[in-house]
Amino acid sequence: MRKIIVISMITIDGVMQAPGAPEEDTSGGFEYGGWVAPFGDEEYGKVTQKQMAPADILLGRKTFDIFEDYWPKHAEGWPRINEVTKYVLSSTRKNSDWQNSEFLSSIEDIKKLKNSEGGDIKVWGSATLVQLLIQHDLVDELALKIHPIILGKGKKLFNESSTPSGFKLVESTVTPSGVIAVSYKRAGEVKTGIIGE
Repeated sequence: MRKIIVISMITIDGVMQAPGAPEEDTSGGFEYGGWVAPFGDEEYGKVTQKQMAPADILLGRKTFDIFEDYWPKHAEGWPRINEVTKYVLSSTRKNSDWQNSEFLSSIEDIKKLKNSEGGDIKVWGSATLVQLLIQHDLVDELALKIHPIILGKGKKLFNESSTPSGFKLVESTVTPSGVIAVSYKRAGEVKTGIIGE
């Protein structure tokens, strides 16, 4: 069984929309594209490079469209991005000229992929896809970079369809610019109790 790792840049209030550039995703009238840029420093770069280690990736169609337009021409910035398999959940696309791209049409296709032989699968961006994966309890690890800003609106990492799930912290660091980078692994069900007992 393959592990699905969600990698996301989020704000304190959970917004993950358009972290990289002003025009990346303006849907819903989003005006804050590129909100990650002020937080780049050496430690942030190290965390990101580690996350970009070669692995197959799973993307929603909108994120794939952005990646497909950018990364084939800038592959020196992401080792082996052209060689790894890019799985894309889409109801509208079936093919791409970007090498090693495979299209999936349903959550059942993703479940089959997860239950296949192979290495880890990393999910980048893809808010709607991530919410679907969490709803169906298919996320094994969350690798989050939490940025010290609140945006108030925009696509969010979690919504009310999220399946209650327990996670365990396995790695953390704080960058000089105040970004908290954490990795959480799935750790069973949510536990409750009474404080102090």
